[in-house]
Amino acid sequence: MLNSSQLTAGKPRDPCDAFNSDCPGREVLNHLTSRWGLLVLVALRDGPLRFYELRTLIDGISEKMLAQTLRTLVRDGLLSREVLPTVPPSVRYELTPLGEGAALPLEAMLAWVRQNALTVFAAQEEHDRRTTGGP
Repeated sequence: MLNSSQLTAGKPRDPCDAFNSDCPGREVLNHLTSRWGLLVLVALRDGPLRFYELRTLIDGISEKMLAQTLRTLVRDGLLSREVLPTVPPSVRYELTPLGEGAALPLEAMLAWVRQNALTVFAAQEEHDRRTTGGP
């Protein structure tokens, strides 16, 4: 990671560098790393799912939030949306190649969270104990 002493004087910043406040990629970063966006992308790594299958898989997401997240990710080109000719009609979502490329590192991040969440919670408790003078 660069710090201010590593920046070269006179060198223009890359407008697509997420550290740049004007970077348009920050919006994409927000979509990818939002709680629901991340979970939807990783959930679809195993293949296409219908709306209600996603809702069932992602515990705690409301229908409204799932619909909003899916619309955003389809608009970003990360998911494809296919209306199936059933009665009543159902919709299936699938990762695009762009979405597959994004979901792979996000899946690794979720694996890291699974492996380290208890350690992080223990560190939080230790920090709180030290800073509040608790037992």
